Amino acid sequence: MSNDRIIAVEEHFATRRYLEAAAELDVWSGDELEMAQMRGPFLAPWMIERLGNLEARLAVMDESGTDLAVLSLNPPGVQPYEPVAAATALVESANEEMAEAVRRHPDRFAGLGAVAPQDPDHAAREIDRIMGPLGLAGLMICSHTRGLYLDDPCYEPLLAAAEEHGATIYLHPRYPSAQMIAPYRDYGMVAAVWGYQADAGTHAVRLILSGVLDRHPRLRFVLGHLGEGLPLWMQRLDNRYAFAYEAAAADLGMVKLELTPSEYLLRNFAVTTSGMDDPEALAFVLGRVGEDNVLFAVDYPYEDSNAATRFLCDAELTDAQRAKISHANAERLFRGLLS
Repeated sequence: MSNDRIIAVEEHFATRRYLEAAAELDVWSGDELEMAQMRGPFLAPWMIERLGNLEARLAVMDESGTDLAVLSLNPPGVQPYEPVAAATALVESANEEMAEAVRRHPDRFAGLGAVAPQDPDHAAREIDRIMGPLGLAGLMICSHTRGLYLDDPCYEPLLAAAEEHGATIYLHPRYPSAQMIAPYRDYGMVAAVWGYQADAGTHAVRLILSGVLDRHPRLRFVLGHLGEGLPLWMQRLDNRYAFAYEAAAADLGMVKLELTPSEYLLRNFAVTTSGMDDPEALAFVLGRVGEDNVLFAVDYPYEDSNAATRFLCDAELTDAQRAKISHANAERLFRGLLS
């Protein structure tokens, strides 16, 4: 493993201004529960230190053997905030600070820029900056915004800009949207225990079944947590889509797709190992989506970097598979990661 470069592609950070805004800005009414959590335990001093101190993070990376961390603004980004002008100003400054961190340590950090989908036209212009003068590697979008997912027609400018620039979108989970959150409020289900994968998996299926990927066939998305459960559902998605379309397409509001759902998953999505140090799950997902569609990630600071890199080193992989997962797939999907 010593000859393999390790790139971790879901590694969160936060600027001081972003953390201050989390405590001060108004929040869209459907996001109040999520932001109450952000303003509580997630803003503890130890978490602020881990998110904001990039010099200390270099020591963590050295200890774990991580060569390059692809930074992303701590979820849920600026997507809950109001008014829109405050969110767009905040995301611009966060992207600029991220770009500066990458310039200081170009051999150790890359960055996924954030956008404010509340203003799709501004988001499209920000993608121009992210992939242009800021020199970042791609995008992270934290799932739904004000209850809308990226299949909504209002997001066409954002999606067109991402496709034009070849900007891979890391689709990060959030608490389930206001429309679906009620059953998740109890028993700790709302976040990473269960709600995150339900949210991001639902978002990905909406992108597939809506026809977005027929209109934008060159879009590429990345899902964490070994695909948010979707690799297990590939056959059933195809089977049930075909059955439902034939039986009641108009009644169900279904769209005629050019490909099967699983073909979009294979063509337009990749998955990461973030938070899923499970060798049997990794083997299964490799068998379903293929070695070209799996990337390594830690999900720092919410997961342990040492445990994640040990998992990568110990996994039963061929040399070619390990090289693709540890760095080559990330270098292909995200700009500017080649050593």
